[in-house]
Order: sequence, then structure tokens, then C-alpha cells
Amino acid sequence: MPDKAYVITGPTSGFGRRTALELAEHGTVVLVGRDAAKLDDVRRRIEGGGGAALTVRCDLSDPAGARRAAARIVELGLPIAGVLNNAGIFPNRPGTNALGWDIAYATNHLGPFVFTEALVPHLQDGTQVVFVVSAVEDPERGAATVSGFRGGRYVSAEASSRGEWKPGGSKLPGADAYATSKQCNLATVLAFARETPRLRFNAIEPGFAPGTNLGRDAGPLLRLLAKYVLSPVAPLVKHWTNPGTAARVITRILTDESDATGVYYDEKGRPMRGSAQVHDPAFNARVVAETRALLETAHV
Repeated sequence: MPDKAYVITGPTSGFGRRTALELAEHGTVVLVGRDAAKLDDVRRRIEGGGGAALTVRCDLSDPAGARRAAARIVELGLPIAGVLNNAGIFPNRPGTNALGWDIAYATNHLGPFVFTEALVPHLQDGTQVVFVVSAVEDPERGAATVSGFRGGRYVSAEASSRGEWKPGGSKLPGADAYATSKQCNLATVLAFARETPRLRFNAIEPGFAPGTNLGRDAGPLLRLLAKYVLSPVAPLVKHWTNPGTAARVITRILTDESDATGVYYDEKGRPMRGSAQVHDPAFNARVVAETRALLETAHV
């Protein structure tokens, strides 16, 4: 039995892959993702370096599947020291999951929400649970607004599941869905930190990283430019990063043994503030209550 184990979703590319490799230095890594071949590739990489890893298949766009994956992890009986909700998508066209729910909202918020709630009763006191979020949820964030974002556009969990956002949003395809789902991630962290003080719930904005798989829908030329030209110099630009730099910061936060909870960290691992709305306890409590009600109504 290992001394510590870390659970990470979305570990097959970008931030997730590099963070999984970093975490292997600290304990057994439970790799949670939808592509078995890619999961096995990361597992072999970790084992080849002398680490230990296990794989669990899960498509987070399916909340029921997220619950089953959490149950399988519990059955492993590992001493979980940290959980990293890293998986996320930014589709540039509308789409739905098997339940007919907006694919970005389901993958980025509903799946991780169910996954985390299913694990919580089985986590030891002091376990660190970290969500990777995004500052584009804040309509006052200058770098985000210049890029065309208009902040989270939350109406309700039910409206979000239908792909409906507060009017006056972004003209960027998929931006309102992404920003709103990430705002709900952050709201979840802040509400869970109050609800369950025996655990530590924190969030990180890892910075904008050109070349990660989040931009998989971009054209091939733009993807190559982002990966090989922009990514290496990204840490020199304010609010930018690359997978290697972000992985080190995320790992430091996930393995931190302080009592810090309800903290939102920036790309350098420093506490930061999100939007005024998301920090309103009434708002983040409403997001959690409405998410639970939506999932209960759907019998998830």
C-alpha cells in the first residue's frame, strides 16, 4: 500500500499529462480519462520512471459515468491525499451529451461536481481537492475581456444545461458556455470549503497556455504556431504559462500540507480574487443547490 495517492482527471494531454508525471514523484497516481490507450500511455510513462499509476475510464460529460468512476476509485482502497479536477473542454460549436445537456457545461461542471461529491465521504480528513478553473469567468478581467470574453453568464443550472446564458454575452463561439462552467467550478470550491471544513477545497487559474489540447478545435497552422512558437515563451508573458510551468505550480498546491481552504490561486500560485459574483456566498451556494437539484431531477 502506497503512503499517498493522487487522483487526476484529464491526465492525457496538456496540464494534466505534465501534472500526472510530476505527481508520480509524490505517490501513486490514479489517472481518470475517457481514452484507454492514452491513459495506458501515461501509465507506462510513469511506471517507466519508477512510479506507480492506475487507470480508470470515465467520460466526464456523463455524470452517471463520473459517479461510477468515483465508486471504482473508492473500491481501490488507496490512501488518497489529493484530487485534481483538471479535465475540461472548450468546444467552438454547440453540442450535447447523452442527456441532451450542453456538452461544455456537462463536462466542465456537472461531471466533476458529481465525481467530487461521490468521493467526499470516503476522503480522509485534510485531503486536498483542487479544481482547475479560469479567470475568464470574471467580466472585469482585462486580459479576458480583450480576448472577447464577457464573464460567466449564469442564469440557473437548468438553463445552463440547455445551453442558455445571460444575454449580452460574448460573440466568441463557446465562450459563454466555457466561462459559465468555470465560474460554476469556482463557486463549487468556495461553497464546498464552507460545507466540509474537514477537507481542503481550493482552485487554481493556471494561466493561458497556447498549444494545449483545450484549443483542439483550432486550425492546424494555428495549433502548430501555438505549440512550437508561443508555448516556450509563454511564462514570460503576464497571465500566460505552458504545461510544464503550470504542472509544477499545480503539483505544489495539490501536495501542500497547510490548512488553506477556499483559496483561489493564480498561475504563480499566489492567492487571487475572482469575480464579485462568484465570491458572493449566496451566489455560490445557489449554484451548488441548483446543481444538486438538476442532478436529482435527472436521477443522476
